Order: sequence, then C-alpha cells, then structure tokens
Amino acid sequence: MKKDSSLSEDLHSFIDERVIREEMTRFENPDPGRIREILAKAKEKQGLDPDEAAALLNNKDRDLDEAIFETAIANKKAIYGNRLVVFAPLYITNECKNKCQYCGFKASNKELDRRTLTSEELKKEVEVLEDIGHKRLLLVYGEHPKLGADWIAQTVRDVYAVTTAKSGEIRRVNINCAPLDVEGFRKLHEVGIGTYQCFQETYHKPTYEKLHMAGPKRDYTWRLHAMHRAQEAGIDDVGMGALFGVYDPVFEVLGLLHHARQLERDWGVGPHTISFPRLEPALNADIAYNPPYPTTDHEFKKIVAVLRLAVPYTGLILTTRETAEFRKELLEVGVSQLSGGSRTYPGAYADPEYDRPDVQQFCVGDSRSLDEVIQSIAGEHGYVPSWCTACYRLGRTGEHFMELAKTGFIQKFCLPNGLLTFKEYLEDYASDETKVLGEKLIKSEIENYPDPDRKKLLTDRLARMEAGERDLYL
Repeated sequence: MKKDSSLSEDLHSFIDERVIREEMTRFENPDPGRIREILAKAKEKQGLDPDEAAALLNNKDRDLDEAIFETAIANKKAIYGNRLVVFAPLYITNECKNKCQYCGFKASNKELDRRTLTSEELKKEVEVLEDIGHKRLLLVYGEHPKLGADWIAQTVRDVYAVTTAKSGEIRRVNINCAPLDVEGFRKLHEVGIGTYQCFQETYHKPTYEKLHMAGPKRDYTWRLHAMHRAQEAGIDDVGMGALFGVYDPVFEVLGLLHHARQLERDWGVGPHTISFPRLEPALNADIAYNPPYPTTDHEFKKIVAVLRLAVPYTGLILTTRETAEFRKELLEVGVSQLSGGSRTYPGAYADPEYDRPDVQQFCVGDSRSLDEVIQSIAGEHGYVPSWCTACYRLGRTGEHFMELAKTGFIQKFCLPNGLLTFKEYLEDYASDETKVLGEKLIKSEIENYPDPDRKKLLTDRLARMEAGERDLYL
C-alpha cells in the first residue's frame, strides 16, 4: 500500500477513455447466458469487473433486469443487514467562483442570493436539525478563495459544539467541499471530520472541460486526485460520485469503478460511499432543464443496482433529488444511505419560507419531513433507520471497516447499533404514529436476533435508553 507524498504531485489521469470505450463495447449486446454468468459471480459478493458492469447496464431483457435488482438487494442485505443510514445535508455557503453550466451556484448567476452563514446562523441551523433528530450531517460548501481550509475547519468545530435540550448533538460531520491540498485536508482531519466527499461530476474529460467553463474546478486532474490527497492527509473514508445526465451513463459508471480501483491499488481501500445524483432544475442553468443524456427511471434504477453488485461493500447514497415514490423503489435495489428532510441552500432549515429557488442549488424532489421519511422506511419497508456513528468513534474506518464488512463481521455492529439509535429517535423525536410503528419493528428485530449473547446486550441497552440513558452502542 502506498503512503508516499509524491502521490499528490503525480497528477496523471488514471481514467483512460480508450480502455473504458473497449469495456463498454465488449458486451454491447450481451446474450442471456452471459448475464446469468455475471449475476452468478455477483452473488459471491466479490465485485465485478468494469466490462461486466457494462454488460449488465447494456442488457435489454426486462426479466433479467429483475434478476439484477433481486441480486442487488440480496447482496445489500447480506452485507449491511436490514438497516438504512440517515443524514441531512447542511449548506454553509453558496458563494462560488466556478462557472459550472449545470449548477445554480455558478459565479455567473447574478440572480442568486449569495449567502455564507455566520457562526450564529450556523448554530441556528444545527439546532433545528438536532431538534428533529439528526445526528449525522453532510456540510456542503461552494468554492471561493476567501473560504479556505481554516474557515471550513472552524465551521466543523462550530457544528460539533452545538447541543440542544433533548439528546441533541451532532456525532458525525462529513464534508462536501472543493478539493484541497494535503495540508488543507490535514486541517479537516484534525477537527474530526468523517467522510470527505467530492464528485468528479463527469469522468469524460472533453465533457468536463465543456461544462466547467471557468474557475478552479476547471482543472479535471486536480479534482480527480482529491481523494488521494485526502487519504494522504489521514482521512481514510472518502466518498465519490458522478452527475448523471451530462454524459453517457455507462461511461460514468465505469469511470466510478476505475476511480474506485485506483484508490484500492494506491491506498488499500476504495471509496466509503458512492453518490449518483441526477440533473435537477436549477436557477439559470439551462442544461439542468434539458439534460444532454437523460436517464429514464428504469435505467437509473439499474445504475444503482449495478453499482451495488460491482462494489458490494461501498455505501450507496440516495439524495432527495428523486421523488418520494421513486426513492421508495430505489431502496429495494441496494441503497444503504439516504438523506431525509433535506434543504439545499444556506439558512434553509431555519427559514420559514423554505422553498427559495433564488438561493438553492437545485430543486428537491422529495420534500417530506424527516419523521415522514422515517415512518416510510420503518412502516412500509421494514428497514431500521440508523444514525449510528459508533464505528467512526471506535476507529472502525477505512481499510479496517472494509475488512470487517468483507467478513460479515460488521453486521454484528450495524444492526444492533442501528436499533439503538432508532430507539433514541423514537424516545426523543418521533411522532406518535412513527413511535408505534418503530417500537413494533424493534420488537420484531429483537425477537428474531440470532445471537443470544448480543441479543442480551442489546436488550439491556434498550432498557437503559427507556430509563433515560443516551448514545449507547456496541
């Protein structure tokens, strides 16, 4: 495993368009037998080669598509169990020097109301989020020279410092910000961030250069190596993503897989999470209203399922860009993390007006409250909503986390800790209807828990939570 600072200086592109094109066409019209062979391999939960992922995406047989979906959810449940991680994005600033054609935050958008939260405004946002039950936040930043690593690090300290009257506290702060140098990432690592998240947007370099007309984000290769620099700085959980709709979706999936493989080769561990947002309407962003490569719901569902099969131990994040109904459908093909009650502009959670296209990055498809999302997860799907942060606080991150996940050992922690955080939510934040559904689900999970010793530990901790204790985990 490399741990060499020269990685941050070796800014070659490890995305080879010629190789990806060959992989895309190798099984351009796959026969049913080949698809079944690939699914048989996928069931072993060792991942897929990029050309095998392309074959599944190229499949036109709807019955075999259903087999792809069934294999994806079976693998997800085998690895992560019956739980879904819940978080909220918190926008800190929409100031930005980039000119990205698809984004409402672009510097050329003169109609956008530019905002950067003050420390007091940030505190109010966090208090609102804590008072509805959130424990995990993703802080989101525009890219502006005056807002550097020191300032970002201070906002992280500010978020961690906020507590409210219930059991309100943020226990995991993830970051989505522009790529930094190694020293900048070290500053974020020192203040205790969890995952560093950065999306390449498109792995097709000509398209990337066309979409990013000006600003620091125009540098494709600097952005491509952001995860490497974060790893070099000690941040061992990183999250990547592509923006679907701007280029060929099969190319983008393969780009993600090659990026993941490069991280695995260089650092011994691939991405902790992968995100797959689709273009949504944004103020003064024409391309967002007319995606060059529109992706149907069925195609998008297949993208999610194939990612689950190709990188089975990676968290797959579903945002509120999608509608409530379609999000419910996507939960059944391998999603393991989702946002709930999201708002996409600085100051949104404390803003009584809420729907503000003049300040937000994009339009939200699922506007349900957190409690409504939790009610759906638990009541309609029978999944355990989880706000667990135990692994991060106990050092089960990066390569260590992946080692645990690949042996199945992580399920001994994920489900019980998820149940404990769900119990905390039910005790302190849930509506009466959600609490009834949630208690029923917890009872069912306890009755069917296979390990008697851990079942006893779990039952004891649940009783202690009913008596008033909080933040208990295994």
